[in-house]
Amino acid sequence: MHRGPQELHADAARGDVLARVLRKPTDIDAARRVLRAEIAGLEALVAGLDRAFSAAVELLAKVKGRVVVTGMGKSGHVARKIAATFSSLGTPAQFVHPGEASHGDLGMIAEDDAVLALSNSGDTAELADIVAYTRRFRIPLLAMTRRNGSSLAEAADVTLLLPPSAEACPLGLAPTTSTTMMTALGDALAVALLERKGFSAGDFQTLHPGGQIGRQLLRVVDIMHGEDAMPLVRRGTIMAEAILVMTAKSFGCVGVVDDAGRLAGIVTDGDLRRHMGETMLGAAVDAVMSARPKTIRPQALAAEALGQMNALSITSLFAVDEQRRPLGIVHIHDCLRARVA
Repeated sequence: MHRGPQELHADAARGDVLARVLRKPTDIDAARRVLRAEIAGLEALVAGLDRAFSAAVELLAKVKGRVVVTGMGKSGHVARKIAATFSSLGTPAQFVHPGEASHGDLGMIAEDDAVLALSNSGDTAELADIVAYTRRFRIPLLAMTRRNGSSLAEAADVTLLLPPSAEACPLGLAPTTSTTMMTALGDALAVALLERKGFSAGDFQTLHPGGQIGRQLLRVVDIMHGEDAMPLVRRGTIMAEAILVMTAKSFGCVGVVDDAGRLAGIVTDGDLRRHMGETMLGAAVDAVMSARPKTIRPQALAAEALGQMNALSITSLFAVDEQRRPLGIVHIHDCLRARVA
């Protein structure tokens, strides 16, 4: 029996559908399922934010001591991360293991501290001693849990409830979506506290002196050479004397200041070559210098100084105040030694 093109096309379409149904799920399929489940949990978390979050931020902002973050199992791992994030963003914090707390580490929690306890179920037995300790000594207690009627939620001064969301684990057992929500909620608390306290990039650099972040936030004042190292002469100085200062200071230039101490000009190696002649050594620096040289603010990022030197094909910049009085000098090698990129 002859089959027309339309029938053949329909058979092929049915075959494709069947093939997709019978196809074994791939690793990519599993990954997408997990990520979609966790995204759904985060969206539910966003939608469920209420006054409890503001109350938690208000409470933590008033803490004079540290924020002690605690939790057992996977919640404990998240608690460690939250404590580290708090500390790096200007809110002193530390992790206390609930099991160790019952054997002496309760002494790490002071009366000026606050405790943030994480428990998916809200009935983690190992947290009982920490909870009792906070109640006995009137230490503020915040809970992060999924169950509103749990023992932890009932004991806490403020409870941050996680919304009902399916775990990404196909068995529904391993903490996955719940720990993602806890981590994100901890980040939200840390950033909200940062903004409330006015924590700046400079404050961040102070707490992150090492690594790429620290290098990116280095400022000119952190790497510049100060007053004693600056090659400076006054207007009217003869070039012979200026060259001696220029050679002794080894920056390849000498700055020229006026009677008020303002930077009026600069003499560089290039200026020497351009004015080379029999009369140059006896001439005043005013006749050789380049007027109104490029400068930079001491509080500018070191990366900005490096970019300016590269763009202008120069090797040094004077750091000056609002009146153009030199406060220091930075050389391109200073930026390279600090690994500023």
